Amino acid sequence: MGNYKFILSGGGTGGHIYPAVAIANELKRRYPDADFLFVGAKDRMEMEKVPNAGYKIEGLWITGLQRKLTLKNAMFPIKLISSLFKAGKIVSRFKPDAVVGTGGFASGPLLRVASGRKIPCVLQEQNSYAGITNKLLKDRVAKICVAYDGMERFFPADKIVKTGNPVRGDLVSMKTEKADALRFFDLDPNKPVLLILGGSLGARRINQLIEKELDYFKSLGLQLIWQCGKLYINDYKKYNSDSVKVYDFLNRMDHTYAAADIIISRAGAGSVSELCIVGKPTIFIPSPNVAEDHQTKNAEALVKENAAIMLNESALEEQFETVFSEVMRSDERQTMLSDNIKKLAMPNATKHIVDEIEKLLRTA
Repeated sequence: MGNYKFILSGGGTGGHIYPAVAIANELKRRYPDADFLFVGAKDRMEMEKVPNAGYKIEGLWITGLQRKLTLKNAMFPIKLISSLFKAGKIVSRFKPDAVVGTGGFASGPLLRVASGRKIPCVLQEQNSYAGITNKLLKDRVAKICVAYDGMERFFPADKIVKTGNPVRGDLVSMKTEKADALRFFDLDPNKPVLLILGGSLGARRINQLIEKELDYFKSLGLQLIWQCGKLYINDYKKYNSDSVKVYDFLNRMDHTYAAADIIISRAGAGSVSELCIVGKPTIFIPSPNVAEDHQTKNAEALVKENAAIMLNESALEEQFETVFSEVMRSDERQTMLSDNIKKLAMPNATKHIVDEIEKLLRTA
């Protein structure tokens, strides 16, 4: 049977949207005649990103609960009832054979309705600390695909399958030569390259750190590829030079990673999964402003394996130069970090997740 129907739901951040699109792409590769529908939250980035990837999407009037008393929280019960009602109409009309949730509040009502109608449902949890929506859905779904060990703290052990997180296909088969990558960025092949990744919007605290340390990096003979984010490009583009390349966004990540010798990055689940495949020495500076502080927990999972270094934002002033110098001056430390982070790579995650969906389709 090739004319399956799939609903994928997840959003709010790229970390939820990208895995859903990757899973849809693999399902479409296996079932070219299948129908796909995404369900997201109105006014969130999935309403733009998903159509750009070539898929239809419908939006629910839903937001997450705020951590303090606000008018938005007072509206939450009304939004939830509205979203459950609309999710019911979507499921009745579309009649999916399977539903996939990748986290974010929009997936809650949709999978609640679908599982209640005995439609096979799969969760994909990207982080080492499970999100609230996925935790609420854990008893209603058939399978939960995870990227970290120890997830039975949050989910029933018999439902967990360790698959890893979907990553971009061009990274899995990355064949870019370093020399080509350096030419792409117009960098000197005789000097090491530091790559700074702050996410598509940018990381204010990381940008402030890099600006402050520019002379220090110069003293080490480093060249920089600095992705500062579209919110900050106007503040930092003045530092563009032969040895400092400032970007709001980096499209060619195969070239970007191939050029890098050492990386400073946030610790979102997608970034961590990519960096395991890339296998370069990495210093994570987790964002402290995310739900359940999951970036810190993601980074800690790698630090525990001697696969990366983590610096909290609160420690940057006192510790950054000391920690960075230790890594830069020790080839042995760089090799250890590189070898250990590669061991954690799971490049076939998307295929494994879709394998689990196929098993459910065969038994439905």
